[in-house]
Amino acid sequence: MPAFILPLVEASGHLPPRGALIGLDLGSKTIGVATSDPDRRLAAPVETIHRTTFTVDAKRLIALAAERRAVGFVLGLPINMDGSEGPSAQSTRAFARNLAKLTELPIALWDERLSTAAVERVLIAADASREKRAAVIDQHAATYILQGALDRLLRL
Repeated sequence: MPAFILPLVEASGHLPPRGALIGLDLGSKTIGVATSDPDRRLAAPVETIHRTTFTVDAKRLIALAAERRAVGFVLGLPINMDGSEGPSAQSTRAFARNLAKLTELPIALWDERLSTAAVERVLIAADASREKRAAVIDQHAATYILQGALDRLLRL
């Protein structure tokens, strides 16, 4: 049975009380991946996947979820500042629909406005070189997205 895709607050009722979540920052060339602890208090970066084909990318994501005994995915949904959804959000929704066909793990969508910009500012403040920032920004953006989702789940 395919997974369901819901906004985070709605998806929370379908998640078990414990278990890690996998956070994703989908880009056109890379996918940043983060994970949470089983108690869903803290997000941590995992890796950056350099996109090839959907099948290869999805296989890696499902393998990472299995390795970490994850109970769901959190996908950053790039909503425009005015609240509308543009091509990037539509692409994320399409990715979620395709991933849902390959896994039974629930997929939660979380507003990721400004996540990459926020992470970039932190990395610049930490005096990370442009090369270093490029190597880690996607997984740190996924961590930022997932941490925001975890913080919201704690308030439910």
